[in-house]
Amino acid sequence: MEIKSIGVVGAGQMGSGIAQVASQSGFQVIMSDIADSFVQKGLSNISKNLDRLVEKGKISSEKKGEIMGRIKGTIQTKEMAEVDFVIEAATENEPLKLNIFKELDQICRKEVILSSNTSSISITKIASATGRPSQVIGMHFMNPVPVMQLVEIIRGLQTSPETFHIVKSLA
Repeated sequence: MEIKSIGVVGAGQMGSGIAQVASQSGFQVIMSDIADSFVQKGLSNISKNLDRLVEKGKISSEKKGEIMGRIKGTIQTKEMAEVDFVIEAATENEPLKLNIFKELDQICRKEVILSSNTSSISITKIASATGRPSQVIGMHFMNPVPVMQLVEIIRGLQTSPETFHIVKSLA
């Protein structure tokens, strides 16, 4: 399965950082949150981070435009139907995450892997909210995401070896 687009659920500090890194890596990104104000703040944070890279001469302003152009912000979770891979980075709240995964399971194509940036909730528990537990995995990014080149990959009890290998190469 080729991954060309990544959905990021959550536009806060972690979600916007993940969206930035995914876009900088060449992926089309859809970043969602529950309110447009959160989406706009996330996009603004990405823009400010990229401005710092332009000021330091690490990227050109044209490159910044390309990176921003690959990120679409939305409040419509149903737009995740378009993506090839999902990273959930919502608030660390178990009932909230379980609801998000239940919804993503219904919205996303059957082959799409669903990952969580959780640092404390069981991946097996999160996977139980879906009909695809073999395709649910943890991708715990370190903060700040654009600076820390480290991702902890966490398998659930039913995470398949194929899912693990895809996520490892993606990370």
